[in-house]
Amino acid sequence: MLVECGGLADENGGKKVSDGIFIGGGGPDNATPQNLRLDYANRHGLIAGATGTGKTVTLQILAEGFSNAGVPVFLSDVKGDLSGLTAAGSADFKLHDAFCARAAKIGLADYEYAAFPVTFWDLLGEQGHPVRTTLAEMGPLLLSRLMDLSEAQEGIMNVAFRVADEQGMPLLDLKDLQALLVWVGENRAALALRYGNVSSASVGAIQRRLLVLENQGAVQFFGEPALDLADLMHVGVDGRGQINILAADRLMGSPRLYATFLLWLLSELFETLPELGDPDKPVLVFFFDEAHLLFDDAPRALVGKVEQVARLIRSKGVGVYFITQNPDDVPQDILSQLGNRVQHALRAFTARDQKALARAAETYRPNARFSTVEAIRDVGTGEAVTSFLQERGVPGVVERTIIRPPSSQLGPVDAPLRRAVMQASPVAGKYDTPVDRRSAYEILTARADQAATEAAKEDVKENHESTFNSGRRYTGGRSGRSETPPVRKGGIGAQFGRAVGDAVLSELRGTSGKRIIRGILGGLFRGR
Repeated sequence: MLVECGGLADENGGKKVSDGIFIGGGGPDNATPQNLRLDYANRHGLIAGATGTGKTVTLQILAEGFSNAGVPVFLSDVKGDLSGLTAAGSADFKLHDAFCARAAKIGLADYEYAAFPVTFWDLLGEQGHPVRTTLAEMGPLLLSRLMDLSEAQEGIMNVAFRVADEQGMPLLDLKDLQALLVWVGENRAALALRYGNVSSASVGAIQRRLLVLENQGAVQFFGEPALDLADLMHVGVDGRGQINILAADRLMGSPRLYATFLLWLLSELFETLPELGDPDKPVLVFFFDEAHLLFDDAPRALVGKVEQVARLIRSKGVGVYFITQNPDDVPQDILSQLGNRVQHALRAFTARDQKALARAAETYRPNARFSTVEAIRDVGTGEAVTSFLQERGVPGVVERTIIRPPSSQLGPVDAPLRRAVMQASPVAGKYDTPVDRRSAYEILTARADQAATEAAKEDVKENHESTFNSGRRYTGGRSGRSETPPVRKGGIGAQFGRAVGDAVLSELRGTSGKRIIRGILGGLFRGR
């Protein structure tokens, strides 16, 4: 039995409202409950507010509500606090009395503590199950965005992916792409005839960016086994949706990797899931924390892609919720698609802040009882200005709302509990061991080795013929003219080529031979 304010609770936890997820209320002055309707939850949403105003708790109670409604959730844990979803709150917690008082104020009579089903994930493979994808699945566009490549460098990346596809060489991990780029650089003259100019300087710049990615931990991210999207959409036997938590506290040190991964995941969901039209509830809700990282310095083409995905993915039953400090962080075309909104306090100390506050207030349907601008500026921690879609998708009138307290633990869980949850998760052991199957790197390496072996055999044959010929003497008849050395066929140019070949074969006998032969031989792509 779980402890609650003034009584006992069932094992599921959280208030269930027939027409949606209970978010909060306004106390005696405003008895209107604020509910997020499940049938409009795939119309996307926004959680905004300055640091310390309660965005994390709002995200936590939304995740609880969706889980109780049987909707799987994917969210990123930027500060490390959301791991508490896997543990029930406790009466020993210092805010227990405050939570009970808040529950009473908003009319949440059956407030209770409960743990929720959680799966931990981690791109670095340290605080959760490893998350991997292949370079081929990521594609050249997102990969170029990840590495912040120039237009010319992005063009070379597209050439490399096209060649790999035509030659039947899978691009799975970083070493595959690094090996392929070496070949592209060495054969740039031949490639230029078909694909346009390929600059060795640009190839070198891409290789350096790949090295940076490697240092940031992308080695663990690119590879196999790749993430199966079905593992994010698990619903337990108790009917509750799985809450997938991506450990992002360390990942925030590589913000571009973080943003690109979430954008890739969103794109994969869009490409993979079937059309559903208007479902009674979402099949998955996707929370994009620190959303500004996606749009900072993003090219127009990428922003347009995000806008398109956000507009179309709702018909596949996926709701996308952006969490950021200021609504201005989200482009207007995307902001206009976010129908469910929780706006925590925005501080307005400068003229620029005041303009941003006014713009935020303009996006709400006004309430005659108060000024939206003043409400956004004045709401305290744990309070917000809210607006949720109503019947026929009409935005609700803006309300000042006291956010309900969470049922799960507020704050992170300890390492032993995290390990226990991982061991008992539905995907335990599935992604733990990386798989390195035959791909571009292995194919190129095998061809280089074969080319080196054939070159060595050819040179041994030529040396044998040269030795045999040098033993013969050419005599001009009875006159006794002096003997002259033989001349190889092909003239001086051919002799010089053979001399270079002799030098290469000499080098091949050393440790760097294989690397040199890869650079000299151009035909590594002979056959498949």
